[in-house]
Amino acid sequence: MTISYNWLSEYLPETIEPERLSRILTSIGLEVESLEKYQSIKGGLEGLVIGEVLECEQHPNADKLKLTKVNIGSGEPLQIVCGAPNVAVGQKVVVATVGTTIYPTTGDPLTMKLAKIRGVESFGMICAEDELGMGASHDGIMVLPAELKPGTPAAVHFEAYDDWVYEIGLTPNRMDAMSHFGVARDVCAYLTHHQKDVRVKTPFANGFKVDNTSLPVKVTVENAEACARYAAISISGVTVKESPQWLKNKLQAIGMRPINNIVDITNFILHETGQPLHAFDAAAIPGGEIIVKNEEEGTVFITLDGKERKLSSKDLMICNTNEGMCIAGVYGGKESGVVATTQNIILESAWFNPSSIRISSVFHGLRTDAATRFEKGVDIDNTVNVLKRAALMIKELAGGELSSDIVDVYPSPKPKTEVSLKHHYLKKLSGKNYHPDKVNRILTALGFEILKEGIDELRVAVPRSKPDISLPADIVEEIIRIDGLDNIDIPSTITISPATDQSALKENLKDKIANYLVGQGFIEILTNSITNSKYFSEETLNSSVKMINNLSADLDILRPSMLETGLETIAYNLNRKNNNLQCFEFGKTYASSGPGNYSEAEHLALYFTGVDQEESWHQKSRSLDMYKAKGIVAAILQVAGVSGLQLNLSEENPNIILIKAAKKELGSIQIVSNKQLTSFDIKQAVYFVDIDFVLLLKLVEQRKITYKEVNKFPAMQRDLALVVNRSISFDAIDQQVRKTQLSKLKHVRLFDVFESDKLGADKKSMAVSFTFEDDQKTLTDKEVDAMVGKLINQFEKELGAEIRK
Repeated sequence: MTISYNWLSEYLPETIEPERLSRILTSIGLEVESLEKYQSIKGGLEGLVIGEVLECEQHPNADKLKLTKVNIGSGEPLQIVCGAPNVAVGQKVVVATVGTTIYPTTGDPLTMKLAKIRGVESFGMICAEDELGMGASHDGIMVLPAELKPGTPAAVHFEAYDDWVYEIGLTPNRMDAMSHFGVARDVCAYLTHHQKDVRVKTPFANGFKVDNTSLPVKVTVENAEACARYAAISISGVTVKESPQWLKNKLQAIGMRPINNIVDITNFILHETGQPLHAFDAAAIPGGEIIVKNEEEGTVFITLDGKERKLSSKDLMICNTNEGMCIAGVYGGKESGVVATTQNIILESAWFNPSSIRISSVFHGLRTDAATRFEKGVDIDNTVNVLKRAALMIKELAGGELSSDIVDVYPSPKPKTEVSLKHHYLKKLSGKNYHPDKVNRILTALGFEILKEGIDELRVAVPRSKPDISLPADIVEEIIRIDGLDNIDIPSTITISPATDQSALKENLKDKIANYLVGQGFIEILTNSITNSKYFSEETLNSSVKMINNLSADLDILRPSMLETGLETIAYNLNRKNNNLQCFEFGKTYASSGPGNYSEAEHLALYFTGVDQEESWHQKSRSLDMYKAKGIVAAILQVAGVSGLQLNLSEENPNIILIKAAKKELGSIQIVSNKQLTSFDIKQAVYFVDIDFVLLLKLVEQRKITYKEVNKFPAMQRDLALVVNRSISFDAIDQQVRKTQLSKLKHVRLFDVFESDKLGADKKSMAVSFTFEDDQKTLTDKEVDAMVGKLINQFEKELGAEIRK
C-alpha cells in the first residue's frame, strides 16, 4: 500500500514530520517498509534559476560554441559557454550556476564547476530539457516565456512537486487502512490516546445539491446477494480534459498515471476513501437504465483493454438494457468507458460481495485496484457519501451539472456487528491493565459505538469499515495497536519447558555457516518465496508451483530458483548506489511433477557483485570474481567439516562451475548471464552460488569426528613450476595428484601462473607448492624427493608437463 505524506497530512489535525509519522504508523500495526523522497522532477530543480541572455557572440576558439552573458537576477551577469544552436539574445532560459547539481534524464547527476572551455571560462550551464530530467530532447536549450523575471527559482516556475512516499505492509484483514483517510483515522486515534483529543479532517462536505433532473437514472438489482447496495447519479455537460496539476501530482506520487479528469477523480477517490467508483458514458446507457445481474455462461464481453473475454455465469455484470457494460467491481467495458468526446456521465458507487469479486477477478486474471478493495470488503455505509464527494469534484474540475437525484438501491440494510469485551479478558490477552476510560477513547476514536458499559464488560457496535472484527480478541487487537505495539510489556522472567530439538544439527550448521559468512563481510537477506512467473522460461514454468489465489499479478508462483529473488534484492540496492554487495540466504525452492505432487528443496544461496576491497592509499581496488566465489565455497565446506571438495567446469555451460564432494553434486557457482542481468536492469557482473543444503547436511551427518594429536614432526615443502598447455586448469593438476595416492602429501597449493611466448606456443607455467608430513617420524630429503619424482612422472605422462628449472 502506497501512501503520500502530503496527501495524508491533509486529513491530520497537526503537522507531523515524516520520520515521526513513520514510527507512529509502524507502532499502530501499519508497518512502514520504506520511506522515500518523491520529486516530480528529479532533484527538485534545486539551485536552478531563470536567466536572461544579454549577449551572444561566437566563441573565439570554436565554430560550434557561443559565448554568452546571462543575467540571473543577482550580481554581475554570468559568462557561460553554450553549444546549443538556438541560443539567442533576449531569451529567458534555465541556468545551472556553479555548485548546482543537475539530474539528466539519462546518466548520473552532474555538479556544475567552474570550467575553462576552449580557453574561455564558463560559470555554469544553460540547460536543455534532457539535462534537467524533464524530457528526452537535446535539440537545444529550453526557451521560456518572455515575461519571466530573471532570478526566479526554476522550481517555482515549473511547479516542481516534492513529497515523501510510504510503502506500508498491510495485513490482509486491514481493508480499513487501504486509503489515505483510513490511515489518517488510525493516526488520529493514536494521537487522541497519547496526546490530546483530536479529530480526523473529513473529506466529506455538506452542501450537496442536485441542479436538475434532466438525465434521470434507473437501477435494477437482480442479484442482491452479490450487490447489497448500488448508488448512481448522472452529471451532464462535462468536459473531459487534462487534470489540474495538484491532482496529477498526488496520483503520480503514489505511482499512478494520470489519464483525464474524470478517470483521475475516480482514482483519487479510491485512494482517498478506499471506495472504488466507476464512470460510464451516459450515451452507452439507453434511457439511463442500469441492470445489475449475472450473464449467461460463455457470453462474450470486450473489456477496456480491448480483449475479448468469455464470461462465467458467476460473473456479476453491470448492464444496460441491451448488453453488459462492466464486470462489476473488476474491470470496465470498452464501449461504455469515458472518452475525450464524452459529455454526459453516470457515476456508480456500490458494495459488491467480496467472494463474488474474488471469483471474477481470479477467473479473468484481472488484479485491479478496485477488485483488491472489494475483495477485502469496503465500507457499505460510505457508498453514498463517497458518491457525493466524487460528483462535486467532477462538477468542480470538469464542469457540468448534477442532473439526477441519487439513486440508492439498498434493499436489506444489515445491523452492525456487536461485540462484548470483558476487561479481565483484555488484561489476560494484552498483559496490561487498561483503564476503562482509555479503552473508550481508543474505540470511539476508531469509529466504534459504545452500546453498553458495565463494571467488567463493554459492548460495542463495530463500524462497517472494519468487516474483519467479530470477536473480543479483535477488539483487544485494536486497543493494543493504538496503544502502540512497542508498548506491549515484556515479562521479566520467561519459563521454558525443556525439550529435545530434532533439528538441532541443522540449525547449528546454519548458525555456523552464517557466522562465518557474516565475519567475511556478508549480509544475510530474506527474500519472498513467492515471485513473478515472467522471470522464467516456459520449460521451467511447466514444473513450477503456480498460485491459484495470488494476491498480486506480480507474485503468482512459488520460486523454482533462488537466483531471481536474489537479483531483485541486488537490483534494489544497486538502484540506491549500494554497488558492492555480498549477500547470502537460506531459502527454499519449489517444484511440481504433476497435479498434487509438490516438492521443496532447501538451499544456501550466495550473491556477489562489485568490489571486494575499496581502493586506498596502500592498495588498489579488487573486484569480486569467480575465484572469490570458489574460495568462499571451499571455506564453507571446511567450516561444515566436509572434505573432498572438487570444482569442475560444466560441460554444458562454461560459465558454471559444479561443486562436488564425496562424489555427489552439491551445487554450482555461476556468472549470471547478461540476458538475466538485463531483465533486472543490472549493469555489473553478478556471481551466484547455489548449494543444496539438504545434501550438505547429509554429508555433515555422515562425517566421523575423530581426535588426532597435533603432528609434532615438521612438515617439508617442495615447489614445482610446471609448463603445460594453456587449456589445462589447476583442477586437472589436482586430479593427477589424487591419482598418485601419496598418503604423506597433505596440501597442494597453486601460488603463481606465468604466461610468455618464451615458454612456447600456447604454454603457461603453473607454480605449485606441495606439503609433506609423516606423523610417525621426520621425513628425509630422499623420501620427499621420491614422492616428488612420482608426481613429476604423473604430470609428464598424463598432462605432457615439463618441469621448469
